[in-house]
Amino acid sequence: MKVIQINAVYETSSTGRTTMEMHEAMLHMGIESYVASPNLAALKENSYQIGHRADWKRHALLSRITGKQGYFSSGATRQLLKYLDQLNPDIIHLRNLHANYINLNMLLSEISKRDICTVITLHDCWFYTGRCVYYIECGCNRWLQECGNCPALHSGNNSLIFDRSSQMLADKKRLFSAIRKLAVIGVSQWVTNDASRSILKDASIIKCIYNWIDMDIFRPQDCAALREEMNLKGKFVILGVSAGWSKQKGIEVFTDLADMLPEDCQIVLAGDASSVINKHDKIKFIGSVADIGRLSELYSMADVFVNPTIQETFGKTTAEAMASGTPVVAYNGTATPELVGTDGTGGYLIDQNRANLYFEQIMVIRQNSKLFYTEQVRARAEQMFSKDKNIQSYIEVYKALMETP
Repeated sequence: MKVIQINAVYETSSTGRTTMEMHEAMLHMGIESYVASPNLAALKENSYQIGHRADWKRHALLSRITGKQGYFSSGATRQLLKYLDQLNPDIIHLRNLHANYINLNMLLSEISKRDICTVITLHDCWFYTGRCVYYIECGCNRWLQECGNCPALHSGNNSLIFDRSSQMLADKKRLFSAIRKLAVIGVSQWVTNDASRSILKDASIIKCIYNWIDMDIFRPQDCAALREEMNLKGKFVILGVSAGWSKQKGIEVFTDLADMLPEDCQIVLAGDASSVINKHDKIKFIGSVADIGRLSELYSMADVFVNPTIQETFGKTTAEAMASGTPVVAYNGTATPELVGTDGTGGYLIDQNRANLYFEQIMVIRQNSKLFYTEQVRARAEQMFSKDKNIQSYIEVYKALMETP
């Protein structure tokens, strides 16, 4: 079996780590595994670099001017197709393609022409919407029909003037419908259910496979030294982790929460906080954490992990916290309830994004102590996010597609 994954990044960020872990696991199994990406990090062998910086910037500019994303980078995509022709893969696994580096029409047309088995992983919702990666915050369900009049036109991959969402959705429907051997994998049951009502509903396989967590890295640890280093000894630590902090990621909840906390409580936020103008003195901003070992220690050090994000296709930070034995208090929406559970085994869910509601559940955990939750939280994570089991589920999907007559 020969498999190539195509993703916007490799090794970095959540999708990049997933791509890397899948690639390494397949090589270990004896599967011929390859990766194509505009950002390959340190990967040299079995890899293909898509495009170059000038092309990516040109694609991004044209996308904003025309309102279309995934319609440019023709030269880079043509070279990729030549590579794929030489490689002759059995499976093409598509992950994040909406990063201004690939021509979707050229890629999918060639896949359908050559009748290649194709898997798409829904790390977000872009594959089945006109242009947006999420639609919960703006309360939109136009993707069920034909998009148009997009309420998220100026967010995400910002379109300066034109709304091309209707055309882009129609093009995606045409392109994906032409791929005979197509598997759609949602990283939660929530996104899988929505995909099954979308333009992807006629795929050969539609299935939920949760993202996995490396349980050897993310695990309960003794982090007394880290607490000492961060001057948190004797503190009840409330942790939040995000690639970048914004209103969408719940920074206002943390700011309001900081006003309510007793003196022996401390909020620690990991992630880019450059867009946060008014930083609360009760919140320790530590910036982005690239080192996975350090990140795992932060999760394990915390007494509670808080995730107020209202739209999560999966919520890898939540799963990583659980694997580290740390209970979660999170917003009760999209995929999060699947991860945390509704029986208290993973923590507690909040029905409204109000800081006082988070405060109440955080204080419950404080009263019970973290140790009351650690064993059951870790057990839930092991059951749902097993790396070996969930990667094997993908291999079974690959085999099923290849056996399709």
